[in-house]
Order: sequence, then structure tokens, then C-alpha cells
Amino acid sequence: MTAHYKKIAAELSITEKQVNATVNLLDEGATVPFISRYRKEVTGTLDEVEVAAIRDRIQQLRDLDKRREAILKSLTDMEKLTDELARAVNGAESMTMLEDIYLPYRPKRKTRATAAREKGLQPLADLILQQGKADLQTEGAKYISEEKGVKTIEEALAGARDIIAEQLTENADLRSKIRQLFVDKGNFHSRVIEGKEQEGIKYKDYFDWKEPVKTAPSHRILAMRRGEKEAILWLDVAPQEDESIHVMETMFLKANNPSAAEVKLAIADGYKRLLKPSMETEIRLLTKKKADEEAIRVFTENMRQLLLGAPLGQKRVMAVDPGFRTGCKVVCLDEQGQLLDNTNIYPHTGAGNVKEAEKTVAHLYEKYNIQAIAIGNGTAGRETETFLRSLNLPGVAIVMVNESGASIYSASDVAREEFPDKDITVRGAVSIGRRLMDPLAELVKIDPKSIGVGQYQHDVDQNKLQAALDDTVISAVNAVGVELNTASKQILAYVSGLGPQLAQNIVEYRNANGAFKKRSDLKHVARLGDKAFEQAAGFLRIRNAKNPLDSSAVHPERYALVEKMAKDLTCTVQNLMQNDQLRKKINLHQYVTAEVGLPTLNDIINELAKPGRDPREQFEAFSFTEDINQVSDLRIGMQLPGIVTNITNFGAFVDIGVHQDGLVHLSQITNRYIKDPNEVLKVYQKVKVTVTEIDINRKRISLSMKENEAKNLINNHERIKPQAKANKPQTDMDLGSKLAELKNKFR
Repeated sequence: MTAHYKKIAAELSITEKQVNATVNLLDEGATVPFISRYRKEVTGTLDEVEVAAIRDRIQQLRDLDKRREAILKSLTDMEKLTDELARAVNGAESMTMLEDIYLPYRPKRKTRATAAREKGLQPLADLILQQGKADLQTEGAKYISEEKGVKTIEEALAGARDIIAEQLTENADLRSKIRQLFVDKGNFHSRVIEGKEQEGIKYKDYFDWKEPVKTAPSHRILAMRRGEKEAILWLDVAPQEDESIHVMETMFLKANNPSAAEVKLAIADGYKRLLKPSMETEIRLLTKKKADEEAIRVFTENMRQLLLGAPLGQKRVMAVDPGFRTGCKVVCLDEQGQLLDNTNIYPHTGAGNVKEAEKTVAHLYEKYNIQAIAIGNGTAGRETETFLRSLNLPGVAIVMVNESGASIYSASDVAREEFPDKDITVRGAVSIGRRLMDPLAELVKIDPKSIGVGQYQHDVDQNKLQAALDDTVISAVNAVGVELNTASKQILAYVSGLGPQLAQNIVEYRNANGAFKKRSDLKHVARLGDKAFEQAAGFLRIRNAKNPLDSSAVHPERYALVEKMAKDLTCTVQNLMQNDQLRKKINLHQYVTAEVGLPTLNDIINELAKPGRDPREQFEAFSFTEDINQVSDLRIGMQLPGIVTNITNFGAFVDIGVHQDGLVHLSQITNRYIKDPNEVLKVYQKVKVTVTEIDINRKRISLSMKENEAKNLINNHERIKPQAKANKPQTDMDLGSKLAELKNKFR
């Protein structure tokens, strides 16, 4: 185990002591948020990312050890284990190396080589591999046997070549070299399957595409694989065949005679029939794994930003799920997000209905003292926004809300349990309103894959994706903290140390006994023991509790320490939290102990200054450009406000209020070079963009955020216009394509 600690420490550039301490805490059941927040002295102030990396790496190494033990046992049982082989197995540092060593001994199904061995051709294969001056016709004739099924000398030589081909391609050193060749010089090559051109038009870019394995980005790898899965594309992954065969011949050809010629034939056959398919499978898995990791990284980062979106807070909200013919579902919510009323309005189906809708909205506004209106950004969203703004309701913020996944929530068990007597449209509208009030509390109820901020999230390893998403949600929930007396069981389940069952138990206890008065009351909840309390307590808040520390992130285990600080200053804890001058008098070094160091003490002082502070940004109202409601309203060169809805490796998607997100390509985000859009942008960020291209047929809008892009485009647009009029009428889509062509030409 010490070797593992040393390895992880070197990989993460930390000390073995930090790794050892962190692994011990993890093995004791401590969670990543708890360790990084409340055990800083133990780990040497490792953050969540480092703690999670240690957790994942130690698990990988332990899995490797288990596989190593299984292989050693198998080799022992087969009586194949030698000292040299044992050293090789014990020295393997990766699962791939381990499997390469074991491959020649692994029990396998019947192959051409095993069939040849059954015919007694192994000695002939061994003789040929020596590449001496043996007379192969004479030697081959010795193995002709009607009983064993060897009828001719050529059949004997062919069987020997099958054995040689298998032996050579199972050589661990060769596999390592060819694997590296596939990585360094391999290419992805995709072609459209004949007759699938129209069906697979969305894969047009890959109809005849070739790029190196080494540099292919994750989104293109996943796109090609999806096209192959849908039987639109044929996909090959390999270097040039002659390069691979040259590596094999360099390793195994030792002479220039008939035996060597047989070995050469075996090499070519072994590569095409055995090694290439095996290596291609490995490289596909390797590149898929890397593409998955990158796609999952992008998705989880987007998800984190979405979860940590600015909350409106506890306001009375009217939420509208918009629609044309079927009308708009309207709900009213109180400050805690509880449903007060629901109805339908029809502001888009005739003058009479508009008047009735106006009366209904005005009545609900007055009756429930509405402070904000949330409108889903789906069909009829912009039109509904225009209608509601025309009412000029005083003191009301009107906000478009991303409704992705609301329909998933409305049909879920969670929604049915919460609103058993309401239909899915009411539930969906409630979800829209609650997202405005507190995105985190509402989004944890929805499958993250349905929220629309990912990149090929349905194509990646679902187990790894789920684990990464769980980490992200847990991190976000615990970073913000949870109000114990109002939290749903869904969000409580993500609190450090709890989980679904304890969350359910907390809600049941709360329903039976009323609101929690103090954190220590948690110990009365069924099955919530000391360990769970230790892990969870610091992340749970009780607003207006008798002990003011219960509303903060100060852990109960440090209450006595804070009380001593207050006593030393002859004041109360409440005084300490309210008076900055008192806190400045505290000499932190005076309170350092073996268990509590300056990192924890500094955290406590910061928390006393802003108890229970929400790390999320302050909410700011946003509105799209008026009269720009659909793609046909757009023109090249328009500058528009927008909201980032999704970030990928190749750019960011921005909602500009036309029911079709536009793409700001990576090259158009800023004037300086960036590798990752996350360097500049985050999900739900408000941005200013310029329309650079409109392709109505392909439903694509290209946007730019470059400082000088708008001015340049307008000038280019004006220069192109006269020429367009002189020749033939052109649409803005045509002009956009021309501009794109010119930009590519001079790039």
C-alpha cells in the first residue's frame, strides 16, 4: 500500500503523508466535501479535486492488485508460473501491461493455432521460427497424417504459420510497440455507407474524413462512432499497414531463407487477421475512454455552473409554461415554492381571449402579491413575454427561464408524489417557477442528462457519467448548504453523509415533529448515527435557530471553540458574528491545537463574518431584444444580448431569444487564443453577440463575441450588398455563407 501512496503522491505532486491521511479518511467513510472542508489539518488543505483524485486513483490501483492476484492464481493453477513470469506480473503498472503478459496463457476458444497444435504441428512451427537452413519440404512431409487431418505439405506449413502468427502477435513487447504506433501514427478514417447519403445528412462532414488518432478531438470521435452505430458511416482506425508489418519484421525476421519467408507470411497474416483487429479494438476503447472523459468533464462543468446559477430567492412567483393553441399554464407560488393557484390563459388565440388573459394575470398579481414572473423559453415563450411586459405590472421582474427537462420532471415519480392531483402541465409550470427561485433545489430533482447542457452525454460510459454527475451535484449542494427545515428529500439526499434513505427519514421526522430547533435534533432521526451526523451537520442550516451557529457552516464539533473565543472577549457568540471589530481582536494562534490549525480557524472567522453565506452570484434580471422572436427576424451583423446555454470543446451555444440557440465557435469567443471556452464563459452567463451567419435549412446560427467582429461584418455586408443586387436577389442566409467563405479563405 505504501508503494501506492508514493505513486499517487508523485502523480499529484503532493506528499505521501497527505495521500495516506486522505485514504484513511475515505476508508473510514468520510465524504469528499467533508474531508476538504472540515479536515484540512489532516490532509494538508487538499481541495475537493485533489481528494476525489486520490479516491479514484487508489481504487484503480486496488482493482489492479485484485486482477494481479487473480492472474497469479490462474498461472499457478495451470502450473505455468515461473519466477520470471511472476516478476513480470508483479511489475506490471497498468491493466493493459498485465493483460498483455497474461494473454499467451489465458484460456481461449478454439483458434486456427490451437487446431494446428492438435494436429501436432507445434514442433514444425518451432523449427521454422528458428529460421535455419532446414529443408521445409522434407520437414513438412513428416507431419502428413490422414488420422490428424494433414493431407499435404502445404497444409502442414499453413498450420505451422497459424501457430507462428498467434505466438508472435501475443508477444507483450510487440503489442506494446504496435499499440504505440496506432496511437502515434494511426488515423480515423470514416466514409459514408453507399446509399445512406440522404439518411445521414447530419454526418455529411464525415462522409470522407481522415484525421490522426493523436489529435482527434472528443466531439468528432463520438460523432464518428455514433454515425457508425447508426449504420451511416464505415469507420476504420489504424496506421499504414506497411509500417506495422515493418515493426514486426524488424523484431522477428532473422534470416533470408525459406524458413524466414514462412515467418514473413505468418507476420503478414498475423497482423491482418489477429493483431490489427485486436489493436483497433484497443485503440477504439482507449480513444473512446479519453473522449468520454473529456465529454464528461465538459458536461459536469456545465452542470456545476447550471446548478450554481444565481437564485432569485424567496419571492412570490408567477410561473408560465407558454403555448399557442393550447394556451399558457399559469401557477402562483409562495416564498417557499409551494403551489397557491393554477389556471390557463389564452393570450395568443384572439382579441377576446387576450382581454380575458389580461384580467386573469392582473387578478392573480393582486391576489398573491406577485414579485416576479418566470416564463419558460419554449414554444411561444417570447410572444408570452411580450404579452406580459405589455401589462406593465409594477415592481415585477419578468424573466425567461430555461425549461429544458421540466417535462421530464413533470412526468416523474417525484412530481407525482408532490402533486398527485395535478396534471403534468401544472407540474411543469411549478418547476419553471422554482428554477427561478433556486435553480439548485429544483434541478436536483431532474435527471441531469435531460437538462440539455451536455455534449454527446448519451454516447459516453453511463456509469462513469453518473459517478461524475453525482460528484458534481454533491459538490454543488454542499458548497451552497441546505436549509434543513424546508429542503426536499431530493436535495437532502446529496448532503454529505446522508443519501436517499436518511433524507426520507429526516423529512418524515420533520413532518411528525415539526421544524428542527437545533442541529443536534438530527440525532433523533431514525438510523442517523454519529458518523452520519458528523458528515452532514456542517452542511445543514437552521434559519433563525436559537444557537446562531446552527445557521452557519461552522461545524458543531467547533461550537465550543467559538464559544471560548466569545468568552475570552467577554461577549456572546451573536456579538462576535455581528461585530467586525470584535472579530479583529481574536488572536487565532492562541486557539491552535493538535486538531485545529490556522486553516480551520480562518474558515471559522470567515464564516462568523458572513454566516451561512451563499457562494452563488446575485440574481440579475435579463431580457432579450424586443421584436427579435424568431430566426427570420435575424440579420447579419446584428448585435444582440444572449445567455450561454451550453459549452462544448468547440464553442458555446447562446440563446438569443429565437427558439434556436446560436453557436459561438471557439475561434469567435475572444480576440486572444484560448483552448477551452470555459476559460472565458460559463453556463447562464449573459453575453453580447453578433450574428455572422444564418443557415435556415440546417437550423444553424453562427455568432461572434469578438470585440471588432460587429464592425467588420457590417462593413463587409455593405460591400457585398451592391454586388448581390446587381447579379440576383440574395437572402441573408446566402450572404452569411459568402461571409463565412471569405473568412475561411483569408484565415
